[in-house]
Amino acid sequence: MKAIMSEIAKFIEQTILKPDTSIKEVRRVCEEAQKHDFAAICIPPLFVREARRIMDEINPKTRVVTVIGFPMGYSAIASKSEEIKRATEDGADEIDAVINIAAIKSGNWNHVGNDIEALALATNMRGRTLKLILECGLLSSEEIHRICDMAETSRVAWLKTGTGFHGHPVTPDMVRMLRAIAPANIKLKAAGGIRTLADAQAILDAGADRIGTSAGVEIVGASK
Repeated sequence: MKAIMSEIAKFIEQTILKPDTSIKEVRRVCEEAQKHDFAAICIPPLFVREARRIMDEINPKTRVVTVIGFPMGYSAIASKSEEIKRATEDGADEIDAVINIAAIKSGNWNHVGNDIEALALATNMRGRTLKLILECGLLSSEEIHRICDMAETSRVAWLKTGTGFHGHPVTPDMVRMLRAIAPANIKLKAAGGIRTLADAQAILDAGADRIGTSAGVEIVGASK
């Protein structure tokens, strides 16, 4: 455990996705990523081009991540695909895209499958990484099973527990459940309510491969 604690920055995506995010705050997040050697930054699509420019200058190995169909997920498939196209053209390395939860709850699994396939295709064909956001707190185990099967068929590389915007913070049990259901070759990102070193360690111990948090600086500080 101490080894992970001492290297915890490499598991963190320093995140800022609030609706009133400013360019000044994005620049601060970029500087924090450079200082602490975070795995990635996760920012709104509006700021991808500027963040890419900054990170290329100060720490090119830090991944630039942005969100698609965020936070509701019920945008049209064509709209999400266009968002991905623009984000990757602006320099995003990874795409965190929300699945269509409304379609799932309506039992429209044909649409869900088409949505996931289109997201994966739009990302994979550009050589980028897709993290599919499930919103586990709103889904049943059976629904998660079906989504995981579709994700594997569409060659989705990562699953993400949730957006953190719908009142269901990630828990170790949530991560363990998703890890037990998801194919072994699909990695997991956990997000939502991870504020302390203890939170981060518990989520990583439960099976997450990366965590998204706005408290990365505080978590790293507590690990020293």
